[in-house]
Amino acid sequence: MKNALLLLFLFTTFLPLAAQKLSRAEKKILQQVETNYESSVSFLERTVNINSGTFNHAGVQEVGKIYDSLLTSMGFETQWIEMPSEMNRAGHLMGEIKGSKGKKILLIGHIDTVFEPDSPFQTWNVTDSIATGPGATDMKGGNMVLLYALKALHDAGQLEDRQIIVMLHGDEENAGDPIDLSRKDIRDAAQRSDVALSFEPGTGYHYATVARRGSSSWHLEATGKQSHSSRVFSENVGAGAVYETARILHRFYDELQEEYLTYNPGIIIGGTKMNMDTTGTQGSVNGKTNVVANTTIVNGDLRFITEEQKESTREKMREIVADHLPLTEASITFEDGYPAMPPTEGNRQLLSILDRVSQDLGQGAVEAYDPGKRGAGDISFIAEYLDCLDGLGAIGGNSHAPEEFINLNSLENIIKRASIFIHRLSSE
Repeated sequence: MKNALLLLFLFTTFLPLAAQKLSRAEKKILQQVETNYESSVSFLERTVNINSGTFNHAGVQEVGKIYDSLLTSMGFETQWIEMPSEMNRAGHLMGEIKGSKGKKILLIGHIDTVFEPDSPFQTWNVTDSIATGPGATDMKGGNMVLLYALKALHDAGQLEDRQIIVMLHGDEENAGDPIDLSRKDIRDAAQRSDVALSFEPGTGYHYATVARRGSSSWHLEATGKQSHSSRVFSENVGAGAVYETARILHRFYDELQEEYLTYNPGIIIGGTKMNMDTTGTQGSVNGKTNVVANTTIVNGDLRFITEEQKESTREKMREIVADHLPLTEASITFEDGYPAMPPTEGNRQLLSILDRVSQDLGQGAVEAYDPGKRGAGDISFIAEYLDCLDGLGAIGGNSHAPEEFINLNSLENIIKRASIFIHRLSSE
């Protein structure tokens, strides 16, 4: 009997470590999510029906004003951060409440979508539990989850004395150049925060993102000696530009592959006369089958899980490019894009807290999503400064495509999970 009582004591003593119960404050937060749910869906519908393509500055700012109004009603001090006119971007919305309790939290979203005013995909439509619309998940749905999680905390009296910054970019889908300027404010905010949470679309109900691959671009040019095709491979003509390019790309394929690394030649032109536009996405070329091509151009991208992987891959690419076929030359240049968000121990600890929240809510376990299946994101610009977690937004599909959709059945639970997650972080 004594042994049984001892076992019962030990079990009940350590049970909270395995399954922390919801506190009274947390139950009140959940009640507020339920109370606000219908208005949250209406709020999302309102924002989806306003076009906010990256280059529709008026639309981005109009949606920003709606978000601004909600943040202000919760006690946030807000500001619209203008970008220089030559950048051709609408700007960003930033809101902040200041306090000393718990972790300092940075919450991230974006106002713009890939759908410009000339897109035929413009309105919100609901069929059963599925709602379609531009930005429904990417990421007006995520913005709504972020904002209504905060609203539940506010309405339950759980935002007092918290330090929280909300950063909603107006140009995530096509970041303004120079990046150092368009992402300066989020970097500044990150350096006075402890953790960052991004509400990009969820990758499934039971996943969150502890790592995102970075992206950069590369530009390859090869030249050869133009001549009649009957003399290709000869001592005086050599291999020509096209064979040199084929050699390089084949060695890239054979020698560089490793986990989480991809390198894609997206566009290639070659011949005797050519022109590539300034965007590097289209060009014109002339050539003949009986002429050895004198020039080729290839533009591609490189995706990587760490900065070290990026740099080591670039060095290997340079070495391959330098090993020329006879009478050819080649050069490769690189341009940085989004940095990587590597899978750090701090990020995994955030995931473990989210997993505990999810299980306490009866929503099941949350695991790390495969970073090889995700692209780059704004959170990557600040990953070097603090612990990060992404993929906390709405669940849906067809992002960046007509019929982008959000699953309304899962939405209330996603808001609940986000609100309790933020609450626990801000109460530590």
